[in-house]
Amino acid sequence: MEVSINSQLYQQASTYAQQQGLNITSVIENFLMRFVGASKNATEQAVPDVVQSLLGAGEKVADDDLNAREAYYEYLEEKYK
Repeated sequence: MEVSINSQLYQQASTYAQQQGLNITSVIENFLMRFVGASKNATEQAVPDVVQSLLGAGEKVADDDLNAREAYYEYLEEKYK
């Protein structure tokens, strides 16, 4: 199987790979695996971009309220007063 790629893009990717201590093949394979949703290690999955975009959204809750249950119950109490 043969794939053609823009030579300038290839050079940039090759430079990036060298800076990261990788080879161009592994960079392309990693990109394609992420693109199609596959993972070499099923137990270690990246956080989807949609979830990343939501991080930091909403109001901050107390550090000891990890599931935000207390904040949610306070919200419900205020809502239904």
